[in-house]
Amino acid sequence: MKAMILAAGRGERMRPLTDHTPKPLLKAAGKALIEYTLENLAAAGFTEIVINIAHLGAQIKDYCGDGKRWNVSIEYSDEGETALETAGGIAKALPLLGNEPFLVLNADIICDYPLANLRTQAIDLAHLVMINNPPHHPEGDFSLNADGVLSEQGLNKLTFSGIGVYHPKLFANIPVAPLKLRPVLNLAMQQQRISGEKFSGLWMDIGTPERLAELS
Repeated sequence: MKAMILAAGRGERMRPLTDHTPKPLLKAAGKALIEYTLENLAAAGFTEIVINIAHLGAQIKDYCGDGKRWNVSIEYSDEGETALETAGGIAKALPLLGNEPFLVLNADIICDYPLANLRTQAIDLAHLVMINNPPHHPEGDFSLNADGVLSEQGLNKLTFSGIGVYHPKLFANIPVAPLKLRPVLNLAMQQQRISGEKFSGLWMDIGTPERLAELS
């Protein structure tokens, strides 16, 4: 299974740190955020990795190179100066991701979820890892039914962790243009074609300078 790291965002909430450094290269405890993700992927057996880049993306390319440092192979999907959002970015990267389900995760999350489990995860259109709602997102995103199916509506909503496995068919008709992932997921959920699971271990979204300091 291939993996894609989403690294094209501008990191507005991290400014001024991200004015000259892309968020995935901000350091916590002396290590770039994206390096934690690459190490986790390599340890879980993912060897073919696609990274999407946009704002200051050349720095990410220079830093990560071809991936040999982590015993992985890295290809880049360059979106130019204007990022395509998550769905648009995945749609652009499809030629690099192939015809089989692939893992996608955000470059700015730190977690100890066992990513190796997802390499054999059976999916329809997608399978999302959900977590308890963090303080900065108390309303949650989706409801996880007893049968493991996710829906937009329902009680006890959980938050999407930014870790998911997707079938290329989910993005078959998505244009290579700026588009968020949420409407794509909502449409598939209305057809009950997205499964999920709850994860209760370590998870941090490094979205602000305060959380970067906390991680360090």
